[in-house]
Amino acid sequence: MNAPVPRSDDVLKLHRLAHGGGSAALLGWLATRLGGWTGVVRHAASGAGAGAGDPGGPGGPGGPEQGEQPPGAAVRGAAEMSARGVRSAVLHEAGSATLLFALDDRRALAAVLPLPHPAEAPALLADAVVPLALVLRAEEAERREARAAVAEARSREAVLRLLMGGQLPIAHQIAEALRPSLPDPMRIHVAECRSGRLAEVARLCQELTGGRAWVVRCPVYVRHLIMLVPADAPAVSAGHDTLAGALTAVAPDCTVGVSGELALSQAPTAYTQAFHALAVARGRGERHARFGPGPELELAAHEAGSDWAGTLLAPLHAYEPRRPQNPDGQELRATANAWLNFGSHATRLLKVHRNTLAARLRLIETLLGLDLTRLGDQAALSLALRLTPGAGRGSGAAAPAGAPGLDAVLRDPRLTDWARAHLSRLTGPDAPAGARDTVRTWLAHDARLVPAAAALGVSVPGARKRLARIEALLERSLLQSPSARYDLWLAHRAEELAE
Repeated sequence: MNAPVPRSDDVLKLHRLAHGGGSAALLGWLATRLGGWTGVVRHAASGAGAGAGDPGGPGGPGGPEQGEQPPGAAVRGAAEMSARGVRSAVLHEAGSATLLFALDDRRALAAVLPLPHPAEAPALLADAVVPLALVLRAEEAERREARAAVAEARSREAVLRLLMGGQLPIAHQIAEALRPSLPDPMRIHVAECRSGRLAEVARLCQELTGGRAWVVRCPVYVRHLIMLVPADAPAVSAGHDTLAGALTAVAPDCTVGVSGELALSQAPTAYTQAFHALAVARGRGERHARFGPGPELELAAHEAGSDWAGTLLAPLHAYEPRRPQNPDGQELRATANAWLNFGSHATRLLKVHRNTLAARLRLIETLLGLDLTRLGDQAALSLALRLTPGAGRGSGAAAPAGAPGLDAVLRDPRLTDWARAHLSRLTGPDAPAGARDTVRTWLAHDARLVPAAAALGVSVPGARKRLARIEALLERSLLQSPSARYDLWLAHRAEELAE
C-alpha cells in the first residue's frame, strides 16, 4: 500500500500548479489525485443557470471535457449550497459523494467521488480553494485585458478607415476617447517587419515621440505598422529621420517608409507616399527612406479636373440604396478607394466577403459607366476620388453640367508639365535600358505581369525584376499596392495627348 502523501506536499503541489499551469492543470491534478470528477460549478443564483460549468480544466476519469456540462450531482449540490447560504456542503447519493466548497459568491469547487472516497479529500479540496480562486481571477483579468486590447485595436483601425475616407470630425471624436490626439500636421511612417516585432516597434515609436504618435496595425498587411507622427517631433523634423533609423535598428528585417509633411486631412496621400518610400527602403542599406520630392498629381490637376471629377462621381455620391442595409454612396466610395489601393486585399480593410466586394464593384461600374478591368478606367476613378476628398451623400448634385472629359483635363498644360516631370526619370542617365518601353508595355496590358512579359519577350520573373529596378528609380511602388500604376498611366496618356 502506498504511504499517505503529507498534506504539506499536496498544498505545495496545488500552488505550483496554480502558478505554472493555471486552473486547468490544478483541476486536472485534483481529478487524478482523488479518482473522480472535479470542476468549477456556478451557483444557480449567479444568472448563468443551474449547472452551467465554467470553461475550466478537464475532469477526471469519466468527467466532462472543457466547456461541457458538469454532472447532475454537482449542479444540484451547488444549487442547494447557494439556497442555504453555506460555504461548503456534502451530498451523498447511491455510490458517490459530492463535495463542494465556495470559491466566491458565484462559483464553487465541486468533486463527485465514488464511495468510499479518499479520507484526505475534504482537506485537499479545502486547501485548493484559495489558489484556485486566485488563479481564476487572474485568468478572468487576462481575458478582460485581451478583450480590451482587441476593442482598442479595432477602434484604432476604425479611426484609420475614417481618415482614409476623409471623415475627420468622427475620426477626431473616436481618437479623443483613446489616446493620444491625432497629430496635425504629421508624417506617416509605415514599418514592415515580422509580426512578432510590431509591438516592440510600436513601443519604441511612442517612447521616442513622447507618446504623441498615433499607432495602428495595418488592417491589410499583417507585417505593417502605421504610425502618424507629429511633424514637429524632434525625431522626425530634422533633415535626417532619427525615428526611422531607431525603428529599423529593432530587427534586421525591419524597414520603414516615411511620407512628407502633410495636414491630417491629406492622410490618404501621406499613406501612399509612405508606402512608396517603403518600396525604396527595401533596397537601401539603412533600410529606411523618405518619400522623394516630385510633383503631386492632385495639385497639378486640381483646377482643371475638379469639375470633371465631380461630374464623373455624381451618380455615386447621389446613390441611395433601396434597402437600408445596403451600402450607400459613401460606403461605395470607400469600397472603390480600398479596392484601388489594395485590390483583393480590400476585403480585410472593409471587413466584407470577397463576393460582397465583387458585387459592390459591379454596382460602381454600373453607376459610373466604367469597366474596372481596364487600367485606364481604374486610373480615371483613382484621380476623380483624389480630386473630391471626403465627398459625401448627395454631394454630386452640385457638379456642373457639361464638365470636360478626362482627355480634356489631361491636355491642360499643367498636366503636361507634370507628366513630363513624372516620366523624366525613365529616360534619364540612371534609368536601366528599356525602362520606358517596359513601363509602357506593362501599362498597355493593364499592369498584368504575365501578358506584359510575353509582349516584352522575357520571362515573368525577368519582367518582375525589371519593374523592381524601375521602382527604385522612380521611388514608387509598382508591384505591390498601393501602386503608382494609375499615375503612370495618366502621365503616359497626358504625354500622348500633348504630342
